[in-house]
Amino acid sequence: MKLLDERIWSLFKHNWQHTFTYWSVFFSFGLCIAFLGPTILDLRCQTQSTLQQITWVFFSQQFFLLVGSGLGGLFKKTLLFSLSALFSCTFIISLVFSIIPLCNHVVLLSVAMAIAGLAMGVIDTIANLQLVKLYQKDSATFLQALHFFIGLGALVSPLVADPFLADDNCVLGANWTANSSSSSDLEHLRSSLAGHGGLPNISRYPLHTEGVVITRVSYAFWIMAVINLPVPAAVLALMYHERLLPCSNNSPRLLDRDSVSSASPTWDSGQGHGSVFGCCNHAKLRGRPATFFLLHVLGGAILFITDGIVGSYTGFVYTYAVSPPLLMGHKTAGCLDSIFWASITVGRLAFIYLSYRYTAPRLLTLSLVGVILVQCLLLIFYTSCVFLFIGTCVLGLCISSVFPSMLAFTEDILDYKGCATTVLVTSASTGEMMLQLLVGLVIHSQGSYSFLLCCTLASFIGFCLFLILLYVQHRHRNCPTDSSDNTDMKEKPKTGAS
Repeated sequence: MKLLDERIWSLFKHNWQHTFTYWSVFFSFGLCIAFLGPTILDLRCQTQSTLQQITWVFFSQQFFLLVGSGLGGLFKKTLLFSLSALFSCTFIISLVFSIIPLCNHVVLLSVAMAIAGLAMGVIDTIANLQLVKLYQKDSATFLQALHFFIGLGALVSPLVADPFLADDNCVLGANWTANSSSSSDLEHLRSSLAGHGGLPNISRYPLHTEGVVITRVSYAFWIMAVINLPVPAAVLALMYHERLLPCSNNSPRLLDRDSVSSASPTWDSGQGHGSVFGCCNHAKLRGRPATFFLLHVLGGAILFITDGIVGSYTGFVYTYAVSPPLLMGHKTAGCLDSIFWASITVGRLAFIYLSYRYTAPRLLTLSLVGVILVQCLLLIFYTSCVFLFIGTCVLGLCISSVFPSMLAFTEDILDYKGCATTVLVTSASTGEMMLQLLVGLVIHSQGSYSFLLCCTLASFIGFCLFLILLYVQHRHRNCPTDSSDNTDMKEKPKTGAS
C-alpha cells in the first residue's frame, strides 16, 4: 500500500521547497519556545535579579507571542511579504540568541524576549497560513508535519542548554558557603520554573543577587544561534528560487508561471487572511450567514481550551507530582515535562500518516475523547506515580493532533477564504497564556489536586464545543451562499472532511 497517492505526492514534489522551508521555520519556533525554562536560573544570575523579577521574562515572551500571532496575517498579502517576514523573524531569533548573553539587566532581557516572542507569533501565523494556502483540502497531513517540527525544536533546545547549566548557585556572595542552596534544591527550583507555572515558595532558596557571576550559559545561546542560522538561509534560498530578490533574474516567478492548479487556490487579497482586526472589516463580513461567525468562534474556543490544557499541564504537572499525595522526587518529577513534549512530538509524527488515511473530524473525535478518558483516569488513580507517567504519555499522544487537525478542518468548512487561520492561531496563543494563569490561581487557593480537576473540566468543555461545531458545520453547508461563494465552490472540488 502506498503511503501517499499519486496526486498528493505530485503536489508535494511540486511544492517541496516551500514545504520544507515552512517546516524549518517551525523548528526555529520550537527552538525558541523551549529554552527559557531550563536556563532561567542562569539568566537570573547573569542579570543579577531576583526570582520575582526574572519571571517577568516569561510573561514578556508569551504576551508578545500573542501579539505577533494576531499581527502575522498582515503579511499574507503577497508571497514576497510572507517570505520577507519569515526571513526577518527567523533571523531575529538567531540575533536574539546571540545577544541574550550580553543582557546584563532583567529589563534588557525582557525586551529581547519580547522581540523574540513577536517574531515567534508572526512565524506561527504565516507558516500555518501558507501551508493551508498551498495544499488546501490536502493540508491536514502537511500541517501535522509542520507541528512535529515545533516538538523537534523544543526537544533540541534543552539538550543544547543542559551541559552549560550551573549545578550550584551561580552568583557567589560573600557568605555563600553558609547560605547557598544545594544542587537538589536548585534542581527543584529549576523544574518549578521550567513549566512557567508561577513562582514557587522561595523562602528556602537564599539566592544572591550581588557577587561574582559564574555561569557558562552564554555558550548554549551562541550554539543555538548557529543551529538556527540555516533556517533564514533556507527562506532566503526560497525567495531566490521564486525570483523575489533583486539579484534574481527578471523572468516570471515560478509560482506565477507554474501556478499550482491541483491546489485550486481560491484566496484573494480582498477576502483572505489579514490580521485579527482586518478580519472585522464590515465589507468582508456583509452577507455572511450566522454560521460563518459561529464556526470561527467555536474553532477558536476549542483551540483556546486545548492549547490551554497543554500550557497548564506543562506548567503544573511538576508542582502536582512533588506535592501530596504523590510526593515524587524532584529529579523524577522533572522528567514529566520532557516526557509530555516528547509524546506530543511522537504523536504528531504518527498523525502525519493518520491524517492522510482518515478525515479531520474523525481524528478530532478520537483525540478529544482520548484526552477526556486520560484525564478521568488520572483523577481516579491520582495516588499512582506510575500511572501519572503513563497518563502523561497518552495525554501527549492524544492532544498532539488537535491544533493541526482543527485548523485544516475549519479552513475546509470555510472554503479557504476566511480569517480562520489568524483567528485560530491567535485563540490558541491566548488560551495557552490565559488558561495557565487561571489554573495557577485555582491551584494557589485550592491545592494541587485542583490542577487535574481544572484540566478534566476544560477537556469536557472542549469536546462539547466540538460537538456543537459539527452541528453548526452541517447547518453551514446547507446555508445559501452569495454569488462569489458559488463561483468559488464550482472551481474548488468538495473535500471529504465533512
